[in-house]
Amino acid sequence: MLDTPIDELHFADAPDVGDVPGPKSRRLIDRQDRIDSNAVKYADSVPIAPDAARGATIRDADGNTFLDFFAGVGVVNVGHSNPYVVEAANEQTGDLVQTLDFPTEGRLDLIDRLVDIAPGDLPDDARVIFGGPTGSNAIEASIKLAKDATGGQGMIAFQGGYHGSTTGAMSLSSKRSGKTKYGPLLPDIVHLRYPNPAAGEIAPAEASERSLEDVRTVLEDPMSGQPDPAGIWVEPIQGEGGVVEPPDGFLAELEALATKHDVPLVVDEIQSGFGRTGKWFASEWDGVTPDIMPIGKALGGIGLPLSGVVYSGELDTWEPGSHTGTFRGNLPAMRAGLRSIEYIDEHDLLAHARELGEYIRGRLDEVAAETPCLADVRGKGLFIGAEFGDCGSKSGSQLVDEIQTRCLREGAIVWTAGRRSEVLRLLPPLVMTEAQAAVGLDIVCDAIERTVPSRQSAR
Repeated sequence: MLDTPIDELHFADAPDVGDVPGPKSRRLIDRQDRIDSNAVKYADSVPIAPDAARGATIRDADGNTFLDFFAGVGVVNVGHSNPYVVEAANEQTGDLVQTLDFPTEGRLDLIDRLVDIAPGDLPDDARVIFGGPTGSNAIEASIKLAKDATGGQGMIAFQGGYHGSTTGAMSLSSKRSGKTKYGPLLPDIVHLRYPNPAAGEIAPAEASERSLEDVRTVLEDPMSGQPDPAGIWVEPIQGEGGVVEPPDGFLAELEALATKHDVPLVVDEIQSGFGRTGKWFASEWDGVTPDIMPIGKALGGIGLPLSGVVYSGELDTWEPGSHTGTFRGNLPAMRAGLRSIEYIDEHDLLAHARELGEYIRGRLDEVAAETPCLADVRGKGLFIGAEFGDCGSKSGSQLVDEIQTRCLREGAIVWTAGRRSEVLRLLPPLVMTEAQAAVGLDIVCDAIERTVPSRQSAR
């Protein structure tokens, strides 16, 4: 099954849609509304009831089949129900599932492989710890590790950043609406400016230096008001913040500052890892070695819950039992994670992600040239954002909402991002084919053109 080509992983009829939502999906959505939590979110924007999925395609309860440009927010990088990965998870489920942190071949094999593909110099002396099943749990572990290893209490994070929804992860995240009701959160966190040239009239080098100067001030100014920092938490590309890609060299300069002041650099690769950007981890684009690297999402291969932290052995000051978690021995997820890495390697999906990403961004750039309200197209690999500005009486977020709805009705599932949901976010599985991307971009570009006035029509 390892040699199964990517074009054989999918439902062949995608996209193929009728009414969305159809009657079966509507009944399930209505049932969910009656009995599920008010916190349910995704079905409001994408009103379908998924029934099955293969590769880069999803089929709902009514038989509508969609191209998936969402991938569970970057979870199923090797595609839904990848048979090579499913095989290992099913075999393991029949033998042994939950093992805490007892040694097993599945656990140790995955650790070995994670160390092999870790960025920069991290493989020279890396350690790995698993904890809870979500990326938020990995961030919580990184906070504990950084504080234990350094003795520091302060934390440096960035505006526009998102690290999760548990208390520590929420504290590091910057979105006010996500934390207003839940204080007090962790103290002694400062949120500094993240370099985003697309946000205003500022050159990339200037945006980068401004952010670095903020960090430098916190680290060096005795009157900065920040206690001794335990670490610097940064996304190499901000996901929820709008697929914000920092200028080239920013992460390397940030690493140099962290090294100079002996402060761990914590690079959050939860969404950007495992080939999403065309390299194993996004920090590789700048040649950066994280001291601590939280991972999750695609780690579980086909959506099985698993997260962890890869970190420098120099920081391994923990005593036994310092960080625990009931599901840190989720063997089916570990076997699935190892198989997904093997599948990415075998099919050269890192190069495929780079090439397909260039094609998708190129198609969006063509539309942007004729659409003044499509302000920016950005990203790396298959981590892509298209930011919309206000257009007449409609805000950028309203435009993106309309585009998302049009795409769904035509058979493509897309998602949003950004401070005000003004960014169309595309995160297709790495196994999406060129033919699927072409059809999907026909749908996306048509939805944009039908929603946003062109330069020609605006005259």
